[in-house]
Amino acid sequence: MEPAVNAAPKTRDPSWPARVFGGFVPVFRKEFIEIRRDPRLVVFIVAFPVVLLILFGYALRIQLDNVTMAVFDEDGQLPALLVKDRFHQEGYLIPVEVESLEDIRSWIDQGRARAGLHIPKDFSAKLVENEKPSLTLYIDGSLPTLALAIDNESGTIQQTDFKRTLYFSDPDEDAKEFAEDPFRLEVETLYNPDLIDVWFFLPAIIGLLIMQVGLILTSTAVVREREAGTLEQLIVTPVTRLGFVMGKVIPYALISFVDFNLVVGAGHLVFGVPVAGSDALLLFSALLYIPAIVSLGLLISTFAETQQQAIFLSVFILLPSVLLSGFIFPVEAIPVAIRPLSYLLPLTYFLEIIRGIMIKGIGFAELMIPFSALVVFTAVFTAVCVARFQKKLH
Repeated sequence: MEPAVNAAPKTRDPSWPARVFGGFVPVFRKEFIEIRRDPRLVVFIVAFPVVLLILFGYALRIQLDNVTMAVFDEDGQLPALLVKDRFHQEGYLIPVEVESLEDIRSWIDQGRARAGLHIPKDFSAKLVENEKPSLTLYIDGSLPTLALAIDNESGTIQQTDFKRTLYFSDPDEDAKEFAEDPFRLEVETLYNPDLIDVWFFLPAIIGLLIMQVGLILTSTAVVREREAGTLEQLIVTPVTRLGFVMGKVIPYALISFVDFNLVVGAGHLVFGVPVAGSDALLLFSALLYIPAIVSLGLLISTFAETQQQAIFLSVFILLPSVLLSGFIFPVEAIPVAIRPLSYLLPLTYFLEIIRGIMIKGIGFAELMIPFSALVVFTAVFTAVCVARFQKKLH
């Protein structure tokens, strides 16, 4: 009789949770250990949402405020003063006197004012005679949401209670009784008379898309070299600091420029967004905007230690740019306390440029200030990048 062979012990099949989630706990712990080893990333995760919440809370406001209205008052009499005062009492338009009707259009062209009011010289005389004189309110139609709000709110100055302020007494004359609507307010919407929303948002989206591409691609450039271990190899080569920075910037600038032409063309063909101004000036604006963005991305890359940090910093700049650059509502309507942040964003100036060229059809002279600002951004960001790269070398 053959001896019995001991059978191999049966192994229990792992239960389905073990088969599906096997190794979950070790990997889970490992990820938290990795996060804990990156203190900058922890700061970004905790601090950035709080900072962005505060910015969003202050910047997101439906009510208009601090919108400049250029006023050309040829009348100068008490009824004209009452009309201007009534606009001011509405609380969102700030009347600023200009010298001529041409100045109203010039101020709106340059973005110095978003509305204009013309009071003709015979306004008071016709008002006293109940001839229902006309005022002309000009609105910047390149900002349809603002234009609609101003148009709706402007109607309140013709409400019947306004005539209560129009009392003139002459002891030798009977008391004057004014009509329910003592004057007519004619609204003229400039640039975009039909208030087509896509004309407002598409140029802004073009600027934001180019910023997203250029910023995120470039912000990981130096970090990727460091993580791959090739940065040290570049350091020992004859490449100069400026040569390194330019070599990193120009490829992404070329990619962004191609993207710019693609999205502008697509916006024109698909959505019918016009280019009222010069095509050459539009391309020139891209040649100034894109270097500012990619040099900012490279600057982020010199501060970040990992690609995760670089992407977090890029997003931290992208999100406030949507709120504070005039993407949704004009910079003038942003609360005074945080408005200075708007002027630290390249997108703020580019939106003024691209809307001015595509919607308003204005030229280089009217856009000199935002063009100059983009040049300054590029110079400052590039200089700091070169200095930061020198520090990294040492």
